[in-house]
Amino acid sequence: MKLVPLGDRVVLKQVVAEETTKSGIILTGVTKEKPQQAEVIAVGPGTVEDGKEIKMEVKVGDKVIYSKFAGTEVKLDDEEYIIVKQADVLAIVEA
Repeated sequence: MKLVPLGDRVVLKQVVAEETTKSGIILTGVTKEKPQQAEVIAVGPGTVEDGKEIKMEVKVGDKVIYSKFAGTEVKLDDEEYIIVKQADVLAIVEA
């Protein structure tokens, strides 16, 4: 199956959380925070607001930072995704 977002929505796949800190401390499940960094898996066509076309600024494959409490978590074919509005994407991470 494939997720096809509508309007100005973006499908994200979270980057795997670090298991240890930079100093070598192993993190347990309780102390690990969900990462706010993800890869763009699919992008909607954009939307129209107040007669203006809002085009999508992210593309498939981009690494992005998104709002901490944004989006809807979805599980499909044993994979977990997050669907967010483009406005919830805060930045594109460039190498």
